[in-house]
Amino acid sequence: MAVLDISGTTRLLAIVADPIKHVRTPQALNRLFTDRGVDAVMVPMHVPPEHLAVWLAGLRTVRNLAGAVVTVPHKERAASLCDELTPEAAAIGAVNAIRRTADGRLLGAMFDGLGLVQGLRRAGIDPAGHHALLAGAGGAASAAAFALAQAGVARLTIANRTAAKADALAARIAAAYPGVTVAAGPADPAGFSLVVNGTSLGMAAGDPLPVDVDRLEAGAVAAEVIMNPARTAFLDAAAARGCRTHEGRHMLEAQLDLLAGFLTGPAA
Repeated sequence: MAVLDISGTTRLLAIVADPIKHVRTPQALNRLFTDRGVDAVMVPMHVPPEHLAVWLAGLRTVRNLAGAVVTVPHKERAASLCDELTPEAAAIGAVNAIRRTADGRLLGAMFDGLGLVQGLRRAGIDPAGHHALLAGAGGAASAAAFALAQAGVARLTIANRTAAKADALAARIAAAYPGVTVAAGPADPAGFSLVVNGTSLGMAAGDPLPVDVDRLEAGAVAAEVIMNPARTAFLDAAAARGCRTHEGRHMLEAQLDLLAGFLTGPAA
């Protein structure tokens, strides 16, 4: 592993998660900073949900801290703890990046949805016109839902263990994108050409599958937001059904420039 040239001028960045061992963003962003000569470094921080508010309050006091990437399970709670949100993050109700301003205020943004759609497009998969099933209604899934609707999917069904949460997300999408047919529904992928796992199911060995994979249509696209492991049980099962699979790493790769620019850009 290369030795990072860290000094008193280095801008600090964090990535916060619980658990933390699965994160891959620090390696990717630190390589980007090194390649571009940006004097910044990102380190992972393991913070449980009950300590998130205290942790964020502490970040306000660190004057050489540029900001943080936020991941599972903190995206929705972190949004409520920011002083200000970008319009996209406010609509989604979650953040995956927080920038500390010069006066210690916290500005939250969300790039997961943009990363998902851009990653699909880079792989030659245009979401426009697809009938999409999205598993999950948390922070990453909410971002995916808004981005898929903006990208022009013809139909979007949201499946979530808590039905009320899926209903609420569907209502917000319908209000923002009235041209998209959107509703909450079961985790049954039959009849869908694009199936996205927006949950954390698959990060741990033995997790249940996010959808009924026996009902996947051959030729459908099965996409992940999980980055580690690269090949989840969902993707393997989808491949066995004849689906085209799309790994979660593409979502990160597509938003690296957005994250780097937001976190190390000029203070608001």
